[in-house]
Amino acid sequence: MARKPRQQRAKATVNAIIEASFIAMAEHGPAATTTRQIADIAGVGVGSLYEYFDNKEQIFQVMGERFVADTIALIHPLIPTLVRKPMKDAVRELLQHFRDFLQEDDERYLKCARHAMTLGFEEHMEPLQKALSELVTQYLMHHPETLKIRNIPTMSYIMINGGIFAVVRHLSDPAPPISFDELVEGLATMVGHYTEQEMALAEASASDGQ
Repeated sequence: MARKPRQQRAKATVNAIIEASFIAMAEHGPAATTTRQIADIAGVGVGSLYEYFDNKEQIFQVMGERFVADTIALIHPLIPTLVRKPMKDAVRELLQHFRDFLQEDDERYLKCARHAMTLGFEEHMEPLQKALSELVTQYLMHHPETLKIRNIPTMSYIMINGGIFAVVRHLSDPAPPISFDELVEGLATMVGHYTEQEMALAEASASDGQ
């Protein structure tokens, strides 16, 4: 940021610029979005925009930080409920909440998620990965029998990121071959079957060792 806002009015201006950036990016895409478009939507002069941001790339960076922060704010309140549910039910509920989150405010986050790589959102994903790891850890604590699953960090990473990509891809498809409910049920079943299989293998191995 060219200058960090300190006064309330300055913070409001920066917030208006970020909100306008989501609108402009959703309408034009990252490459075609300009600081002039952003300033016009925000109702500020281009000069005022450049007081806080050197270029649109800096604005995209703050957008990425906000996207991650808002996603974490979605997850944290759900953790106490999710960790007490069976695995498949927890997966279903989390993905449904994520769908609703992406579709809020005229799908602004969904439209941004489609351009996540271009916008550099991946640079800000570490806090989100930590929040998801916390969810997994607390789930394991509430369901100690699942600690028998092998390669928990690896499989959690694959399943979580695969699920996120599948949801974004499905919601971005104007004519998806399956319904969203079918997608969620398929992902929940996949996770559930893997968990059940791993626990059965662990129990069989323990029996053989006796």
